[in-house]
Amino acid sequence: MINAWTAVVLAFVLWYDAAIALAADRVASFYSEVVPGVFVHEGEVAETSAANRGDIANIGFVVGDDAVAVIDTGGSVTEAQEALAAIRAITDKPIAYAINTHMHPDHLFGNQVFKAAGARIIGHERLAPALAARAESYRASMREQLGPELADAVTITPPDEGVSAERTLDLGNRPLVLKAWDTAHTDNDLTVFDERTRTLFAGDLVFMKHLPVLDGSLLGWLRQTPMLEAIPAERVVPGHGPATAPWPDAIEPQTAYLEALARDVRVAIASGQRLSETAETAAKAEAEAFELSEDYRRRNATAAYAELEWE
Repeated sequence: MINAWTAVVLAFVLWYDAAIALAADRVASFYSEVVPGVFVHEGEVAETSAANRGDIANIGFVVGDDAVAVIDTGGSVTEAQEALAAIRAITDKPIAYAINTHMHPDHLFGNQVFKAAGARIIGHERLAPALAARAESYRASMREQLGPELADAVTITPPDEGVSAERTLDLGNRPLVLKAWDTAHTDNDLTVFDERTRTLFAGDLVFMKHLPVLDGSLLGWLRQTPMLEAIPAERVVPGHGPATAPWPDAIEPQTAYLEALARDVRVAIASGQRLSETAETAAKAEAEAFELSEDYRRRNATAAYAELEWE
């Protein structure tokens, strides 16, 4: 007959084995291989919270013959650690680069994890000054959203190298073309194009499901969209939304929203409508086709008004 102590030990062993198995399953399922050698983790379409650990953006990595490049590092140290463990379960090749597509915390608050693993951090040439200017506000806002424990674990880690125009990284028969863009979603947007599979990591130059967020220039974003569409990709990894989508069809809803925003704000300014009224109505119908529209549509309209008022 099993005594009480033996039963406790047996229960613990069963619980421990189940916990280990669950952790292993989570690591194994963290990334999906969308085409050979290209892996993507799909973040939630949500606002950052302690519950989701800042895991709200799409991040990925590409494997070459010699090395690995990570594209975006996640919204917290814990997410980045999980991402690193998942990469190590897939390949033991060195992680040569961690590429930041822009400055927002959900895309780069895991930088320190990959830098410690030996990666060089690469970003737009304007990324480092943008991070320096916003470091304190990001720390404060992330303490509110992530909670003190997760936020305080982050050391805001700027890039080691900046890209001013284009740069090609070779992972070993695997060229990745990095392109720095003029001000659009932010003033430090960077895309990554895997030539072998024609996969474009667009960062937040492309939103799907999630309402696009304007933190740069509406006119710049619209002006550069045709150049973005001209990249000869077959699929895109958007900054938010599904892991991949056909290119360039994937950008059409975003463009329709941004064009409507510019149109409505111009009409409002021309008619003398006040900013507060414009923020309530500009591109409202187009915005409501996306998730999180109530969180961002007024902010976008306010930014657009400030920009277009002086064009």
